[in-house]
Amino acid sequence: MKLWSSLALAGIVATRAVATEVLSPDAIEKDIEEKNLQNVLWNLNHIAENNGGNRAFGLPGYNASLDFVLERVQTRFASEFDTYVQKFTHLFESTRSISVTGPEGENVYVITLQYNTATPLPGGITAELIDTPVDDARGSACFEDQWAGIDATGKIALVRRGVCAIADKLKLAKAHGALAVILYNNVPGDSIGGATLSANNIGLLVPVGVITEEYGKGWKARLAQGEVLKATLVVDSINEPRDSWNIIAETKEGDPNNVVMLGAHLDSVQAGAGVNDDGSGTAGLLELATAFRRYKGFANKVRFAWWGAEESGLIGSLYYGSQLSEAEADRIRFYFNYDMIGSKQPIYAVYADTDAHKSGGSILFDYLQSKGKPVYYGGFGSSSDYVAFLELGIPSSGIFTGAGAPEDACYHQACDNLDNINWEAITLNTKAAGRAAAQLALSLDGIPPREKTSPNPSSRRAIERRLNRAAQLTKVIEKSHSCGGLGDHTV
Repeated sequence: MKLWSSLALAGIVATRAVATEVLSPDAIEKDIEEKNLQNVLWNLNHIAENNGGNRAFGLPGYNASLDFVLERVQTRFASEFDTYVQKFTHLFESTRSISVTGPEGENVYVITLQYNTATPLPGGITAELIDTPVDDARGSACFEDQWAGIDATGKIALVRRGVCAIADKLKLAKAHGALAVILYNNVPGDSIGGATLSANNIGLLVPVGVITEEYGKGWKARLAQGEVLKATLVVDSINEPRDSWNIIAETKEGDPNNVVMLGAHLDSVQAGAGVNDDGSGTAGLLELATAFRRYKGFANKVRFAWWGAEESGLIGSLYYGSQLSEAEADRIRFYFNYDMIGSKQPIYAVYADTDAHKSGGSILFDYLQSKGKPVYYGGFGSSSDYVAFLELGIPSSGIFTGAGAPEDACYHQACDNLDNINWEAITLNTKAAGRAAAQLALSLDGIPPREKTSPNPSSRRAIERRLNRAAQLTKVIEKSHSCGGLGDHTV
């Protein structure tokens, strides 16, 4: 990887700009154009096409995406921005292949999960299926009492997906002797969403494959009739530490003790290019940085962050937060998170749980409302990069347009490509983000200081404890954001 290399990709023209006009929200809004957002997303999609179909942590597509952003903010924008690359290391995982063979020897459609456990190779695990009870209220096979009377020793447990963390199901299956789990989906069809089992659970879980609801229910019915069914699961997976990087770019102009920060994650899942998740936020930030460099008159600094390894558990942003001293955290007056802002059938949700969050979030809300969108305030969950900032007590907000059907039916799938963007939504949301950042860059009136909860504000250890607790929130997530107050779904 060449961190400072220029990418010879279509639509990139190196230009120099001298800031002569005074910053204003109107000027930033005017500068955001759909065609430029399209160009950035074309390039990100092109990077994925040339690198195995994705831009995921630990793989070449992410490194190329990093170079693409750096070519602009670090090379072309060097006069206006101070940019650095923050390195961190995390456990990389990849399932090189997975298969399920059914009772009649048929190949069954199956997906893997992040940090899946490998089976013996090449043959995998062949064993009888044993059924487990369905409980869609609490979650199936999630609690010890639900396994009462089940001896799964030497068998493959058939378990329904949904409600509770998958890792909890797999731990209990292992405790009751199962060799593996075949998890069947809790909604019909073969659009099966992925999930992470978390690096923290390496060595604690049995191998798993996720199949369709139709197959799972069919096998369940046959088991209930007393049939003896065998299946084979083969998982060829690897887990090893790999380096990754965050990009942090900050305006040279502005008060360094008062920073307005915007973040989006740069990585995709391994299943696809991640054009909406989160190429949309990446493109929005890159076009905002392009616009901000044209202006002067900043009272406060504006800091842009492109996070690494978000899809592996918010790793990059949590690392960034853990490295901040109390004084450095104090300087970040507001954080805006832009993760999925161009969903095909968008909702318009603005994150805010408190008045402190609304002190900045209201700018987003009011703008979208003025454009006739059915915007509403939604609560934060635990599945995007705002977590690190909330744990540090920094007022935060952001925009979210929905994950999963119907908002984004291609969420975490190969079809999250250029056809998976609502261009009106991404353009409007980027304009909203630009107005909010510009307004706070000019004045922080009404923005409260961060809420300090540590008993010892100067203790780096106290900060790390809080961020470690935040990391636990991300142990098992399918980023099914639920901004309507229902909370995030763990699956």
